[in-house]
Order: sequence, then structure tokens, then C-alpha cells
Amino acid sequence: MAKVKAESFRASTADELKTKLVELKKEQFNLRFQVASGELENPARKQIVRREIARIKTVLGEKAAAAGK
Repeated sequence: MAKVKAESFRASTADELKTKLVELKKEQFNLRFQVASGELENPARKQIVRREIARIKTVLGEKAAAAGK
């Protein structure tokens, strides 16, 4: 899965972002288990998922701040 830029997240609705956030957190949880059992094939994926979660949280915060003004 390719890295996603924040601009593409900004084009999405808040509900879509929340759904994507849940999916990424589930993937992150599964990656942790793969690391613990030694089955992780792509160690870089763990960092990519973490950063995408941060991007989504940032965009959700921006949208919340813009709605609050």
C-alpha cells in the first residue's frame, strides 16, 4: 500500500476519515502481533500505518477547528 498524502485526506468527509482510522488501528494491532510472533514480512509497514494514523488525526482536528470557528 502506497503512502497517502494529507491532501487526499482533506478531500474526504469526517465520517470517511473515522472509518479509515478504525481500519488503520486494526491493521496496526495486527502488525503488533506479527512483530511479536516474528511473522512480519514488511517492517516498514508498521511505520507507514502509524504516520497515516497521525495524518488522519491531524486532518480531523483541522476540520473540527474549522467547524468550531
